[in-house]
Amino acid sequence: MEIRYLSSPLEVKGFSVVTNNEAEFSQNGKIPGLWQRFDNTIAVDYKGGERVYGVYFNYEDDHTGNFSVLAGFDGNNVPENINAENITIPSGKYLVFTRQGEMPQIAIDAWSDVWRYFTQGSADYERTFTVDFEHYVNGSHIDVYIAVK
Repeated sequence: MEIRYLSSPLEVKGFSVVTNNEAEFSQNGKIPGLWQRFDNTIAVDYKGGERVYGVYFNYEDDHTGNFSVLAGFDGNNVPENINAENITIPSGKYLVFTRQGEMPQIAIDAWSDVWRYFTQGSADYERTFTVDFEHYVNGSHIDVYIAVK
């Protein structure tokens, strides 16, 4: 993990759901269906430089409450008949957890690293619970950005 500074805001377009960790760890998780909807609806031009993001925002409190998740991308190729949402990832300080390998295991492993780090009791950084995001660099590389003070 490493600290990175996002120097300018990033606009992301896509679809969102409201969920919580309790639901996601049960049979009632909404995130897999969200990604399926995104993948089935929006074509991402990777060769043209568009990138995919999972954005976590509107935290009710901390990791125990409800939050919103947006599956999206940084491109402009949303067909007119699709009602995509926009969110701005703010510039700022992020603690980044990186994993490479097979999907979806690397996403699971990266978030396990996040939970382990912030629950160990001696973390050097404190989460802000503002906007966190996953950047899918390619099909076998994920960076999870956690906003910190």
